Amino acid sequence: MAREERNRLAEKMAGEIALSDDPGATLRKWRTDFEIAQTDLASELGVSPSVVSDYESGRRDNPGIGIVRRSVDSLLDIDDRNGGHHIRQYARVLSAGFDSSVVLDLREYPARIPLSRYYDAVDATELVSGTRDTIAGHTIIDSIEAIKRLSSDEFYDLYGESTNRVLVFTNVTRGESPLVALRVVKPTPHAVVLHGLETNSVWEHAPELARADGFALATTKMELEPMLERHRELP
Repeated sequence: MAREERNRLAEKMAGEIALSDDPGATLRKWRTDFEIAQTDLASELGVSPSVVSDYESGRRDNPGIGIVRRSVDSLLDIDDRNGGHHIRQYARVLSAGFDSSVVLDLREYPARIPLSRYYDAVDATELVSGTRDTIAGHTIIDSIEAIKRLSSDEFYDLYGESTNRVLVFTNVTRGESPLVALRVVKPTPHAVVLHGLETNSVWEHAPELARADGFALATTKMELEPMLERHRELP
């Protein structure tokens, strides 16, 4: 990938870690999002795994900017050697922008949160359990506007900087259109929430599709504005 794209991603990651209220948790979030083991990051940094563990858990003082920069560079170097999949995925959307009528809110969290906590925040009821039980961000989408106006590549960009997130679809009648659209967008998010539906109003094939692709599926009847406000208060 282009050097400037990698540099932009590195600056984003380093800035998020350095400015976080919990830098260790944010470092852990990026490491796990890149699917890199603590031992591999430690080896790249030339330290023991316990040092990485201590930073991530907060047992050691917050890492200085030098450690943050070295950690970010190490994560990117490891991913580069593994084919650069995660770098391409995250860098692709750094400059993506969407009309506010399509994306009502898009945010990354400083650290992963349990999906159960998210459900509690937005009064969601789960229909299907996914293969992952945490999220690190959300995207709230007007499903009709997205389907009318976005290309498949732009639809993929709705993931923000990671697929480790929940996609919330508003303006749905049964959830058929967004669930079908997700079939052609890979990889899939950790969870999908259909807004404004009772569980018994969901398209009958939606649970089957969610199970096939491994993401959690839930619904919420919370009014739109209160729901948006709850998302702004997360994590």
